[in-house]
Amino acid sequence: MRIALGCDHRGFRLKQAIAGLLEELGCSYHDFGCRDVESVDYPDIARDVAKAVASPDFDQGILICSTGIGMSIAANKIQGIRAALCHNTFTAQRARQHNDANILCLGGDDLEVEAALEITRTFLRTDFEGGRHTSRVNKIAALEARPLQN
Repeated sequence: MRIALGCDHRGFRLKQAIAGLLEELGCSYHDFGCRDVESVDYPDIARDVAKAVASPDFDQGILICSTGIGMSIAANKIQGIRAALCHNTFTAQRARQHNDANILCLGGDDLEVEAALEITRTFLRTDFEGGRHTSRVNKIAALEARPLQN
């Protein structure tokens, strides 16, 4: 599994821990930044990770900012992305099973490191169930493909 990994300055500490977990799990990853705790604009990192995940080069992504909210909003602007902000293993499991989420978003200021690592493990180990959920995911994709009408 090839993972696109990114964070802003508020998620840097947690990103480092997740990079270690990815290595432990045998996942290859590319770090899209940031590289330290100097302030950066999270939409730039979210864009780069989301474009990578939307390409055939990466299977999934992980984005971290202070709350995970900004990263999830920004990443979901890229066609083909289903970024899910997860707060626990249940939401991570359901994001994969029911929504075929392809980017996990986490809050660096919101989660303890061990909890975030367990959420990440769950997200990466859970498969999309398909079945009735496939038509729902297809409806999400259709929303991206056409302009909204009144």
